[in-house]
Order: sequence, then structure tokens, then C-alpha cells
Amino acid sequence: MTSIVPNLAEYEVWFLTGSQTLYGEEVLKQVAEQSQGVAAHLQNSADVPVTVVWKPVLVTREHIHETMLAANADPKVIGVITWMHTFSPAKMWIVGLQALTKPLLHLHTQANVELPWGEIDFDFMNLNQAAHGDREYAYIESRLGVPRTTVVGHASHAAVQAKVGVWARAAAGVAAARSMKIARFGDNMRYVAVTEGDKTEAEAVFGASINTWGVNELAARVAEVDEAAIDALVAEYIEAYDVQAELLPGADRAESLRYGAATEIALRGFLEDGGFAAFTDTFEDLGELRQLPGLAVQRLMADGYGFGAEGDWKTAMLVRIAAVMGAGLPGGASLMEDYTYHLVEGQELTLGAHMLEVNPALSSKKASLEIHPLGIGGKEDPVRLVFTADPGPAVVAALSDMRDRFRMVVAEVDNVDLPEPMPNLPVGRAVWTNRPDFKTAAEVWMLAGAAHHTVMSTQVGLEVFREFARMLGVEIVVIDNSTTVEEATRTMRLDALYYGAFGKR
Repeated sequence: MTSIVPNLAEYEVWFLTGSQTLYGEEVLKQVAEQSQGVAAHLQNSADVPVTVVWKPVLVTREHIHETMLAANADPKVIGVITWMHTFSPAKMWIVGLQALTKPLLHLHTQANVELPWGEIDFDFMNLNQAAHGDREYAYIESRLGVPRTTVVGHASHAAVQAKVGVWARAAAGVAAARSMKIARFGDNMRYVAVTEGDKTEAEAVFGASINTWGVNELAARVAEVDEAAIDALVAEYIEAYDVQAELLPGADRAESLRYGAATEIALRGFLEDGGFAAFTDTFEDLGELRQLPGLAVQRLMADGYGFGAEGDWKTAMLVRIAAVMGAGLPGGASLMEDYTYHLVEGQELTLGAHMLEVNPALSSKKASLEIHPLGIGGKEDPVRLVFTADPGPAVVAALSDMRDRFRMVVAEVDNVDLPEPMPNLPVGRAVWTNRPDFKTAAEVWMLAGAAHHTVMSTQVGLEVFREFARMLGVEIVVIDNSTTVEEATRTMRLDALYYGAFGKR
């Protein structure tokens, strides 16, 4: 397996410090030394997964503008952190802020934690002016309507570092969206509404390029896969999974597993050759493929590719974004679908699955590799990995095209162990409870028009998705422990007015 999840430490966020020439070179030297110390707190934090790069103190309009343009142009840079150490007149920042196209974090902090009360003089006050220097800067951010995250507190504090880390992961998601190419094999499932959408607008809002290829291009690649490569991949399967006896080499259905391996090799090669980070297929358009890809899709998701079933490119995009935002954390990001409910009052559970395509990274246990009939698609029985997601907190997120905007709905859930064995459902699956409760969560999901396909992430929580949506100006509806139907309805009505009045997307 070859992961395409980036090492987030290879990404940079630039730490920019504002001041001015009024205070003289000696003060500016102190500003530089102290701001390097603040940046070091973030760089050395385990909660901040990216590389924090300190940049020389900014004291002129021209230098600010040049720095923002340089950040835009550098593909390693996924965002900038700004802090006004002293008083940096904010008119100097207008052109630079208007030029910046990458996520912005305003850190409201200061060099010292405690005030040295008995030593404070006006030299100290001139040097340590962030308390009102940041207010001057925040005014121009608000006047210009600059999207940003504001984090308050000393940079050495764990809560501050955690918030910066959340922002950095979301910024990595934005970078992934803006560079993403999605390959669609065939179109959407016929007559389904929510998997449709405006692909041109999606590229304008998220940056992802979404286009279609004939499924027989993939089928032709499958037919050309080298037998030795198939042998090697089957051996990898036997090492990694509990392989059903009838699929082992020489057994009755060994050829089905070999075809699944050929499909993975061909699909992986197609994606690598085209630079694709996500893809879709549909059981209604399999062309000359003998099986609906199951095992191949599962393993590719485990490697960080996005996937959407039945042509659902919006979910494919979200799965990839979630995989990047969760890079380096235990768990995974997977296509998921609410399938059926356990409706015993007070003990409600949701059983989530899909036909075949759930990411085995949701489970820490060894998956079983099996073959079973599918019942739709009219093709051979497909091979797939069977497992249950680990218990623990997760989020499920969906993206819907609401005609004038995209709406993201994110719900907090808690995965649980299977209440009883499920020998007759041989698929990857998850069982969860909803927050704040089943009825509220389901009603708000319906009122929001949220999709039935979702991404489930067991790596990052609601905060990261919220930051991601804010960075791109995408409407977000949250379902968590504090949600009520009345407040969610009110929020969505206000959102409709806001997005309609200001054209936000």
C-alpha cells in the first residue's frame, strides 16, 4: 500500500509579526527576539502538526504586501499567523490582507506571561503593546471583512497550541481541496438527487477539479495487469488480512481475489498517472469490469484517497479532505451511509455501512477478506473487507448543493461495539449513537437537507470541520450535544438571509 496522505510537517505556516519604525532599531531588535520565542512555542508543540516558520518583523506597507504575495506563491505554505507585538498601524496591512489568498490566523498574545509589576516603565509599555496593537489590527480585518481565526492567550499554553493545531489541520484541508483532481468513472446513480451538483461552482468554491472518464478505460487497464504483480499483491493480502479459505491460491474462488487485485493495481495506476486524489464509480455503469470494486476502493481510502459511491463526487472530495486534515492521527476517514436504525426507545442506534466501500482504517482489528453475492449491478460476486469500526467518538459530515450555495452538515456521534454478532452482513460497518439524541439529530439532519452519503472521520472532530468551512466561506450546520431543533432551524433561516444578501458561498 502506498499512502498519499501528506506528512503535515512538510507544510509551512508563516509567523508574521507587526511593528513599525517609530520605536527605533533597539526596540525592533527586541521585538524580533521575542517574536521568535513566541513562534518557537508553536513550532515545538506536539499539537501543531505543521512547520511554523518565523519571518522578519514587518514594519512597512510594501514589506507586508510582498510577504503576503510570497506566501500565496509558495506551495508549501498553507496559511499565515499574524501577531502585532507592538503597535502596527493597520492601514499598512490593508493591501497585504487584500492580497492574501491563504488561511489567516490572528494570534492575540504577548511575549510575557506575568507582568513584572515593580519594573514596568514606559520603555516596557512601548515594547509590549499587543493588548491594543492587536485591536488596531483586528479593526482593519473586520472592516475589510477578512475571513480569519482569532486565538487568544499565551503561546505557551496548551489550549492555545491546540487551537492553532486545529486551524493548521483545517488549512491543510483547504490546500488539499484547492489542489484536488477527482476522476469520475461513469455518471451519478440514475434519478438520485443529492449526489448531483454544480461541479463548476464546486471548483470555484473548493478548488477541486471534477471530470469524467469512461469505465472501460479502467477495465482495459485491469486486463493488462501483469500476473507477477497480481501474485505479489495477493501475497500482501494474505499477510494483512484473514483471507477466506475459498479465496486462497489454488482454492475454488482464488480467481475472484486475483481479479480484485488486478482491479486495485489498475485503479491505483490510473489515479497515480493522472494525479487524482479522489474518485467515484457507480454500480449502474461497470462496463467490462467483472466486479464492482470493493477491496480496491477500501484499500485506496486507507491510503488517503477520497471516494464516493454512485458517482457522488461531493463525498469523494470530503473523504479526501478529511484524510488530509487527520494526517498522522489514529483512525481514518471513510465513505459512510446511515442504513438502518435500532429504535428501542432510549437505546436508539444507527447502523452505517455501504455496499462494499468502507475504509478498514476505521478499525484497529485485522479485517476479514471475503467474497459474497452483491445482488445489484449484474456482475460477479465482489471481494471485500469485513470489519466493525472501533468504538469511540467520531463525526459524520455531508455536503449538499443548495442551488445558491453549498451546505456542510457535521454531526458528532459515538461509535459503539456491535450489540450482537452480524454473520449475515459481510461488509465494513459502524454502529453509533447520536448527539444530543437520536430524534434531535435525525430531525435536524433532515431539515438541513443533508445527504445520505457522508464521510465518517475518527481522526478529527467538529472543530476542524468548522474551521475548514469558515476558511472557504461555506455554510455549516452543526449537530452536537447543544443542538436543539428550534435553534438549528433559526440558524438555517438566518444563514439563508446572510448568504442571499451577501452572496457568500
